[in-house]
Amino acid sequence: MQNNLSRKHFFIFLKGMAMGAADVVPGVSGGTIAFISGIYQELLDSISQLNYKAFKVLKKEGFISFWTRINGFFLLSLFLGIGVSVISLAKGISWLLATQAVLLWSFFFGLVIASIVFIAKSIENIKITDYLWLIIGIGVAFYITGLPIVENSQEPWYLFLSGALAICAMILPGISGAFILVLLGSYETILNAVHERQFITVAIVGSGSLLGLILFSRFLKWTFNRFKNQTLFILTGFIIGSLSKIWPWKEVVSSKMIGKKEIVLVSENVWPSNFSEEPHLLPAITLAVFGFFLIFILERSAKTKQFNS
Repeated sequence: MQNNLSRKHFFIFLKGMAMGAADVVPGVSGGTIAFISGIYQELLDSISQLNYKAFKVLKKEGFISFWTRINGFFLLSLFLGIGVSVISLAKGISWLLATQAVLLWSFFFGLVIASIVFIAKSIENIKITDYLWLIIGIGVAFYITGLPIVENSQEPWYLFLSGALAICAMILPGISGAFILVLLGSYETILNAVHERQFITVAIVGSGSLLGLILFSRFLKWTFNRFKNQTLFILTGFIIGSLSKIWPWKEVVSSKMIGKKEIVLVSENVWPSNFSEEPHLLPAITLAVFGFFLIFILERSAKTKQFNS
């Protein structure tokens, strides 16, 4: 029993690493990875347990009861994986974005396409009216990813709000939290605060993130319980609407240096050139196909492990 629990938490840790790797890539959401790896519902349920009642349990019944109530080992394993991934993979993924962007985006594009199929397979008892929520989701995501960048702001209340909104986006499939920070104009301030160890600014953003995470996870849990199909359709729409953001072939219209990073302000999607002019075309297609089938390989592997256990 103990070995099964340890193995389960190890796989949760690996899924957390995958979420962290996705969050490092601007335009890709860790929420998408949580969704396709089968832990999205448990993530929402666990975070939503961090409430006043949980702390009453801590006071009256002790830490073990509190830890069990909030599914502590799950949250610890997951967020530890996210943290390790962000710290260890950030440089590598940043290098890939700078030197092999087409190949990296192609892999994620295939991955996200597969996630749409994966989610669609899980929806049952579909009604015609449910497709309206799909259209709304596509429209919202497409609109958000096309918004112009606003000027940088350093006001504490604005940074608090930015943290709350970014973390909400981070747990939504299809919408990148880092991209929301860029849109809000807070990315530069927060990035500099982390690099320069401005703990007050980091604490303000972190407080906003924690509040946003707790409140928004409760809202999402409520929608899943009351309107499961509609929620699945609108989340699928978010993923479809975000595809334009992660299309591998782009032409940069304007960009801005933030710290040592170049942030693309405006870009246009373009079609790849032919094989003679685009040496990355065949490898990119191969990686997209690999990313697509990787989801179903992992799904089958998870089912096999569940059956054997």
